[in-house]
Amino acid sequence: MAISRDDVLAWINDYAQVIEQNNEMLTDLDREIGDADHGANMNRGFKAVAAKLPANGDKDIGAIMKMVGMTLLSTVGGAGGPLYSTIFMEAGKTIGPKMEMDLADWYAALQAAATGVANRGKALPNDKTMLDALYPAVDALKAAIEKQLPTAEALRLSAEAAHAGMLATIPLVARKGRASYLGERSANHQDPGATSTFLLIDTAAKAWADC
Repeated sequence: MAISRDDVLAWINDYAQVIEQNNEMLTDLDREIGDADHGANMNRGFKAVAAKLPANGDKDIGAIMKMVGMTLLSTVGGAGGPLYSTIFMEAGKTIGPKMEMDLADWYAALQAAATGVANRGKALPNDKTMLDALYPAVDALKAAIEKQLPTAEALRLSAEAAHAGMLATIPLVARKGRASYLGERSANHQDPGATSTFLLIDTAAKAWADC
């Protein structure tokens, strides 16, 4: 079944609420290995995004993603702004002017997003970044598509893989970003960027469960 433009709008709006609900948790995680502002920055950015959604309700999916990316770039501080902007900008360019997409479109969008983030952040797997949640989500989605699993199951497996990737950041020593300044002291802490990335994938799985 197809994921419509309205489904995409619902996912983005839901994610803005999820970020607001997890604002303090994300900031607490960032307090341990970063600047203690990831939750606040993301909340500010997605509040701005949510405020713009009604005026963009008639746009195609690619245009909506571009709007989200541009809004985040201008409102989210720190590294999160450019990186999350990249996710949405690359996804939007990949999906293009479609009013609905299928799982293959979503996989291509996430793959492009992961590549864009890796290039922008010069990061690799196991560097203790958002990629440690994003890459597993992409790989799980690809495997589910190859098995021709139903949309809801494929999205759930993608979210579960992102969750496992998020938890796998806990023992890692950070090699990129603010956390890398701590060296070995960055171990035993969950990466906040991987956490907000898991929430992004998980919110999509829940929002599109009936697609």
